[in-house]
Amino acid sequence: MKLVLLSGSKMGNKTRIAMNLTYEIVSTNYPDFDVELIDLAEKTIDFADGHHYVELTGDSAYVTRAIMEADAIIIGSPIFQASIPATLKNIFDLLPQNALRDKTVGMVITAGSPKHYLIAEYQLKPILSYMKAMVIPSYVFIEEADYHQGEIINKNIHYRIDGLIKDTLLFSQAMELKRQKEDDTYDF
Repeated sequence: MKLVLLSGSKMGNKTRIAMNLTYEIVSTNYPDFDVELIDLAEKTIDFADGHHYVELTGDSAYVTRAIMEADAIIIGSPIFQASIPATLKNIFDLLPQNALRDKTVGMVITAGSPKHYLIAEYQLKPILSYMKAMVIPSYVFIEEADYHQGEIINKNIHYRIDGLIKDTLLFSQAMELKRQKEDDTYDF
């Protein structure tokens, strides 16, 4: 099973810290899974201008293909100005509408204020649902107080990230069994 961890911002480091922790937990506790961490801060992504995704090249092609080839995705997103970053929205705009069909998606949200905990509910989940993703209902919300000197110090966050990983992987495995069962009903 292929799991992509997507750090969805070019600015700041708190989301990347959270995604690094997610990567460590997956690598340590789930060594049988093929996991890849993609940080959009390290990529040069084209601006979505309506071109078909098969015409993409470079980092844009690499990131969109990695997402479409993944069985499961965990998206890390900061909240800027009460919204998801344009960098992350641009990735969604580069993908075809059904790019996330039958993919399980979990979310790790970072914000400077507890006031922004519903941004994932009102902005990110609707986009993912529109793109046909199977979104894990609960997500991990990490705020400023959970960090100290470049580390997540709140051990409850570590526990919640591990729970999100478990839920994402188990749900993805269940979806694969469902798809296999449906495929087995066909006689060709």
